[in-house]
Amino acid sequence: MLSSAQKNEAEQTGTDAVALRTPKQIALARFKRNKIGLISLYVSLFFIFIAFAAPLITRIWGLSPTELYLDKLDEFALPTGGYGGISWQHPLGLEPGAGRDVFSMLLYGSRISFTVALITSVASIGIGMIVGITAGYFRGRVDALIGRYTDLLFAFPSFFMIIALSYPMVDRVESSGIARDNNARLLVLIIFFVFFGWPGFARLIRAQSMSLRERDFIMAAQAQGASNWRIITKEMLPNLWPTAIVFLSLSLPGYLAAEAIFSFLGVGIQPPASTFGLVLADGIKYWKADPSYLFIPSGVLIIIVLALNLLGDAVRDALDTKAE
Repeated sequence: MLSSAQKNEAEQTGTDAVALRTPKQIALARFKRNKIGLISLYVSLFFIFIAFAAPLITRIWGLSPTELYLDKLDEFALPTGGYGGISWQHPLGLEPGAGRDVFSMLLYGSRISFTVALITSVASIGIGMIVGITAGYFRGRVDALIGRYTDLLFAFPSFFMIIALSYPMVDRVESSGIARDNNARLLVLIIFFVFFGWPGFARLIRAQSMSLRERDFIMAAQAQGASNWRIITKEMLPNLWPTAIVFLSLSLPGYLAAEAIFSFLGVGIQPPASTFGLVLADGIKYWKADPSYLFIPSGVLIIIVLALNLLGDAVRDALDTKAE
């Protein structure tokens, strides 16, 4: 049994330990208590790892996303065996018609999807952070000019603009020699996503920057003669990074699903490459004869997007300063 003095000392030590924790440590502790968030993190990291390790995994498994396993198709060009030809050699079965391995197709396809989502999210955050801080800190004419420009971008129907302008933009990129074929389509898709993606984040950062500008520590730095660059980089940015992290975690599943949608509609990546959108578009043709070719890729995509969304919710809750 502990004496009263020992209990008081333990309680005092625990109080001091909590008081000395940094905001990062508090957020990390909150996140660790969120079991769903931890599971979502592990699932997301697993899919990201196997996506970018696709060449190594397929080499070890002895598979290729372009090889045609025609000897394992029947006279109707459907995979032999049950559940779409699932076996140890082909864990997710074979593609009806061409006979490509679905497992390797999804590995390489998810690598494209994650690449688009990561580049787009980071670029949108970078542009939105710069524009939002500029508008919120300097205000006045600068804020008015930026505000009208973002209003103009919000007025555009981004979904239809991407569909309408994809082919002319891809043709222009190819004719300029910057990229060819799917590389050109990938570049154009990223440009469109970033172009229409940063204004929303910039608006959020602008509002927070205007609030921070009136805080005592910012006014104290201005009174001491600190330059605008130092105030922005040393005083404001550290208080805005949590918002950027939450936006990153929540935007990744959105851009990943958007890439699949536009590839499904034929304005994104095209064969012989494979993405979730292309596999689902092809799976619709065979959903009666080989339903597993449609349901397995759909299930994998749902798991990835759900895990990323739950991870984003967990990160947002962990960084919420009003949380208990």
